[in-house]
Parts: sequence; C-alpha cells; structure tokens
Amino acid sequence: ILSRLYEKGSVTRIRSGRGYAYSPTEDAPGLTARRMHSELAKDEDRSAVLARFVSQLNDEDERLLRSLLDGGEAG
Repeated sequence: ILSRLYEKGSVTRIRSGRGYAYSPTEDAPGLTARRMHSELAKDEDRSAVLARFVSQLNDEDERLLRSLLDGGEAG
C-alpha cells in the first residue's frame, strides 16, 4: 500500500535500514483538496459539478468560500 501511495505522490520515502521510512507529502487539508481536484477532473462538465457542489454548501461554508474567492483568508 505504501509503495502505491509513493507512486501516486501521496508519501515520500527515505532509506531506513533495509526498508524505507515513509512520510505524508501533505497535511490533511492538502490531501482533501487533492482528492477534490481529482474528483472534479473525472467529469467533463466541470461547471455542472461545481454548481452542484456549491448548491449543497451550508450557509457558513458558502460565506467562507465567497470570502476565500474574494481574497480573504480562511479561519
């Protein structure tokens, strides 16, 4: 499993004895963002996918997304 994750770029590895020591390449939010991009890339109609995603956001998440798109910061 770790070899497959390494091939996908999800983990890095360094030699450790006769094996490897693995580390994640990104934090949890980074991995989630990568998965979101991957799912978005699977559909040719990106506009429809994004519209559906946005339509299902709760009010708080919609405000946060609007703030981020306007150049604000998360938090």
